[in-house]
Amino acid sequence: MLIGAIADDFTGAGDLANMMSRAGLSVQLRCTMPRAPIASTDHAEAVVIALKTRTIAVEDAVSESLQALHWLRMQGAERILFKYCSTFDSTPQGNIGPVAEALAREVSAKQVLFVPSFPETGRTVYQGHMFVVDRLLSESALAQHPLTPMKDPDLRRWLQHQTSERVGHLPLAALRSDSAAHKLASMDEALIIADAIDDADIDRLGLLLRDASLVTGGSAIGAGLARALVGPHRQSTSSWKGVSGPAVVLAGSCSQATLGQIAAYSGHPRFQVPIGDILSDSALPEKLADWALDSGNAPLISVSQSPEEVLAVQKSHGRDRTANAIDGMFARLAAALVGRGVSKLVVAGGETSGAVTLGLGLDRLDVGPQIAPGVPALAAGPLRLALKSGNFGGADFFARAVAILEGKTNE
Repeated sequence: MLIGAIADDFTGAGDLANMMSRAGLSVQLRCTMPRAPIASTDHAEAVVIALKTRTIAVEDAVSESLQALHWLRMQGAERILFKYCSTFDSTPQGNIGPVAEALAREVSAKQVLFVPSFPETGRTVYQGHMFVVDRLLSESALAQHPLTPMKDPDLRRWLQHQTSERVGHLPLAALRSDSAAHKLASMDEALIIADAIDDADIDRLGLLLRDASLVTGGSAIGAGLARALVGPHRQSTSSWKGVSGPAVVLAGSCSQATLGQIAAYSGHPRFQVPIGDILSDSALPEKLADWALDSGNAPLISVSQSPEEVLAVQKSHGRDRTANAIDGMFARLAAALVGRGVSKLVVAGGETSGAVTLGLGLDRLDVGPQIAPGVPALAAGPLRLALKSGNFGGADFFARAVAILEGKTNE
């Protein structure tokens, strides 16, 4: 196995699997912590394990990540990639730094690079600072994220809050120089934020890190590593077939991108679920499933609200109680929908996607074509899914995703 990857959420895992598949690797995406060895008939060059560790307690995130690491190493993973969001989503306490430290200790990595940049989606790092398109991270919508508000664009400073190790910086000029490897080897910091502003920089980093035992970053570096390992011209081996049957869109993200996609999804039935109903009505998932099947035409069920509304709800009902109730509702709703014959689910939001995947009891997903940068179509037997990070996709994402899951277009 060329790359064993540990992703801190479900949409990020799908994103990474998509990027490595497009780069030509045969990829297996695992939705739960694997127990049994990889089957002898599986010839995966990369395996991505999807965890749900981005916002859980630090000690739990470390424990689950180490379990995944041990399984991957038992399967012969030659290098480990710890995948987190390209906007470095975390709190000042973690979980990116503590998990990276724990993984580094296990694989005896003396130096670990952090490569969150994903230029295709407008996430870049320059002079150690994260930009979202043309704005600093702290001036983007991510500054108002309800779980991981990113108020500081200086990733060196943000990571330093999370670790007792010294944090260094590989500047763009050094990366693009002929002596990049020497420069990196001469640095004495254990954890290093790398600049990267375009895909060529990602490929430079892939070549620089191809022999590293541990790499951390967003999905783009997964593709960079893949190209460094198998060459830039290998074609994807993925096969894909869409399916007919009912489709439903589920939205739990409160990002500006998702709110815009909801507004643009005209001509389809919509149901905005009151948070109070989720907390008080245990039969709500069954009722919503009945409504969706009666409505037809790929209806949308949403709990997405503005950041201000989310904060008000959290203040009234408690953040953890609200989040757990919403996740539980989506998990049960997904199971009810599939049980009633829904064959295509489009899901917006990392936490929501994780809840849906767990609610359906999925173990493994096959990677299909890209719907939008960072978002692949996925298959689980006869079921087709799109699991989207809240910030990804254009305004027409929902309609486009439904069409691709049905096999109508790959464009």
